[in-house]
Amino acid sequence: MSNTTLRVTLLIVSTTAAKDPSTDASQDVLSEVLEKEGGGHWELVDTKIVPDVVPQIQRQIMMWTDVAADTINLILTTGGTGFAVADNTPEAVSALLHKPAPGLVHGMLAASLAVTPFAMMSRPVAGVRNKSVIITLPGSPKGARENLQAVLKTLPHACLQAAGMDSRTLHAGGVKKLESDAGIRTGGSHAHSHDHHHGHGSVHQHDHSHGHSHGHGHGGLVRHTAPNANPMSNDPSLGPSRRNRESPYPMLSVDDALNKIKEHTPSAEIITAKVDKFLPGHVLAEDVKARENVPAFRASIVDGYAVVVPKDGNMKGIFPVVSVSHASPGEVKPLKEGEIARITTGAPLPPGATSVIMVEDTILKTMTEDGKEEKEVEILADNVQEGENIREIGSDIKAESVILSKGEQISAVGGEIGLLAAVGVAEVKAYRKPLIGVLSTGDEIVEHNRPGDLRLGEVRDTNRITLMCAARECGYEVTDLGIAADKPGTLEETLRDALRRVDFIITTGGVSMGELDLLKPTIERSLGGTIHFGRVAMKPGKPTTFATVPVKNNAGERVTKVIFSLPGNPASAIVTFHLFVLPSLHQISGVSPTGLTRVPVTLAHDFALDRARPEYHRAIVSVGKDGSLVAASTGGQRSSKVGSLRGANCLLCMPSGKEPLKKGSRVDALLMGGVRSE
Repeated sequence: MSNTTLRVTLLIVSTTAAKDPSTDASQDVLSEVLEKEGGGHWELVDTKIVPDVVPQIQRQIMMWTDVAADTINLILTTGGTGFAVADNTPEAVSALLHKPAPGLVHGMLAASLAVTPFAMMSRPVAGVRNKSVIITLPGSPKGARENLQAVLKTLPHACLQAAGMDSRTLHAGGVKKLESDAGIRTGGSHAHSHDHHHGHGSVHQHDHSHGHSHGHGHGGLVRHTAPNANPMSNDPSLGPSRRNRESPYPMLSVDDALNKIKEHTPSAEIITAKVDKFLPGHVLAEDVKARENVPAFRASIVDGYAVVVPKDGNMKGIFPVVSVSHASPGEVKPLKEGEIARITTGAPLPPGATSVIMVEDTILKTMTEDGKEEKEVEILADNVQEGENIREIGSDIKAESVILSKGEQISAVGGEIGLLAAVGVAEVKAYRKPLIGVLSTGDEIVEHNRPGDLRLGEVRDTNRITLMCAARECGYEVTDLGIAADKPGTLEETLRDALRRVDFIITTGGVSMGELDLLKPTIERSLGGTIHFGRVAMKPGKPTTFATVPVKNNAGERVTKVIFSLPGNPASAIVTFHLFVLPSLHQISGVSPTGLTRVPVTLAHDFALDRARPEYHRAIVSVGKDGSLVAASTGGQRSSKVGSLRGANCLLCMPSGKEPLKKGSRVDALLMGGVRSE
């Protein structure tokens, strides 16, 4: 059997994917399982997408089972197996089966029920039609992966039998040989096998020795197995005695981690935003053109008198004041040569006026009989030119000219809002800023403001309020997701609810290697997410995790949302927020360049270096009298030391090394706040 290649087809049942195939995420996931975990037995020969319509599902399956020239050994369907009104795949497939395969169904359900009672909501179907084995899988990429993994090693045997291979020959050597050929270990549940621990039995359990103040950054991890032996996060169903002894995630450099973030952060979404007090912080998604000229009329730039300049430019003499033009809407009488009109700054010129004489160049000669208005004024100017002291139409901004360019960020301190208002722009196309949710995890974590003394083992939640404030300071709206307990079901439920409410999740704690470190397993196994990195070669913040999770939005469209799981130690959390989370937030908001501003600084004193890892040292940058930037440490840099953040306005990018960096050395600093003067 080891040399047999079996032909597989995949049927994606999704009305959404039938309209837009790019929304499907199942094909890549299942192809990867077949290729990497199928023992070389499988060849995916065809993939089709159909809507949730029974006749179309059945027609495509029968094309493979009844019409195809070459035998299709295995047909996998994904989608339409739930309780929704449109979920008809089990009914469509059941009607086609010549032989049901309840054992395969039981295998998938047993693996799922070992994780969560909600597996009872699954309605898998399996069986044989002609010479093809047919199995229905969930529409969730993660659920589909885990159901297939639960039965994958037995499927070659089933497919060969269905294809007509002699049963006596196939079973020669007995069950032990079949198990050995399939790579199935005996003597325990098949959750023991790394090949099987991805079945639904791996969905829910979340190995978790928490991280809020439990030694993240306080030493190396215990190492007992090769990294390649554990391709995913801990399967908590295995218990602490059989959890991974080394993180399965490769150690990335900071630059590589930032590249992963750039690659996998979702694209910015374009919205129509009103020009109001909520617009600052948004980035323009297209050029903005002026709707009208500024000024929209010929206006005076001084207080004085509008005149009609004669050809010789000589305006000396006494003139009657025939009208007044104020900087307020209204009709203005036309002006003739020999007449003048009193005018205020910003007021429209009377029709016919060609120049404005400053009030300083005039003398009041006579007043009206009631003494309230000017009657005659003497002008002392000669050589007057047309256009003096006048703002012509469009002299500031021409209608249809580009006033702001795509990619510019609207600030509250600059003049962008005023500029938009001046030309009558009420709405602009901008990139939507994500709504952020911040969650702390851990049984030991209590609210920071809870009255009374702490009990043994309790830790006040410093991270949540710190990260919420940091995100708000960066211009983002934040939702408080509270504290989740170290229980697989609780954490999964909390995250699922958060994914419905917010666009972007930041969690702290639960990302190390202990038996209660549940975040990575929950993201991978329960939420169907992809962890793009789970370890970074840096100090502090080594176990920082970046993941994306596919979800359906309110319109039923599949979208990707970001989860950053930061270490629980306070210094690690805030450092990794600025170093990794902020660039992702910038990218998803259209901000460029992303991340903190980098500047060279001079060290104010000697700095000890970490021997193994580059360090992001909390420091205070100030500007000297000579204009140079000087950096001084905030003190002890242990990752759990909250005090190292006090007063810090930068992160110094320190290399690893055995010897200290001497006073006067130059390094780069990432600015978290304003630079101070000495």
